[in-house]
Amino acid sequence: MTEREKMLAGLRYDPADAELAAGRARAAALLRRFNAEGDASALGALLGGIGEGTEIRPGFACDYGGNIRIGARGFVNFNVVMLDCAPITIGNRVQIAPAVQIYTATHPLAAAERAGGLEWARPIRIGDDVWIGGGAIILPGVTLGAGCVVAAGAVVTRDVPPGVLVAGNPARITRASLPYQA
Repeated sequence: MTEREKMLAGLRYDPADAELAAGRARAAALLRRFNAEGDASALGALLGGIGEGTEIRPGFACDYGGNIRIGARGFVNFNVVMLDCAPITIGNRVQIAPAVQIYTATHPLAAAERAGGLEWARPIRIGDDVWIGGGAIILPGVTLGAGCVVAAGAVVTRDVPPGVLVAGNPARITRASLPYQA
């Protein structure tokens, strides 16, 4: 099994692997074209999928790009970071505010294990019609249910049910039901 295959399977992998380093270098070159030159075609080459009418503002950053799929009519504001060592799947009409961070990669808690350099990743799923407020952080393995709202600055450490508002660090449900039509 290659390090890339391990990474995508959620197994421990070596991020220093040559194939993975080449993938990050490719993404960096495409991100430069998009962020510095405004070349929107670079996003099509970078991302695993982007739906019709979705807008991504400059300052966008990711590891590989190919593991990110974004639905139609979404909006990704300035300076959003998506560390896509595992798939990041974003539904339709999702609004992502500035400085949101979406992280799939994780590391061992024990320092001795971290020193070994291996990491693993867990996928993130974001349902249709989700709004993620400015500066929120979505941690590895989280699913955000359709129609939910993540308040600005929230740190989401576990799954969020559909149609609720979460806030805080760690994020907790602060409003149990929001009006939502699928």
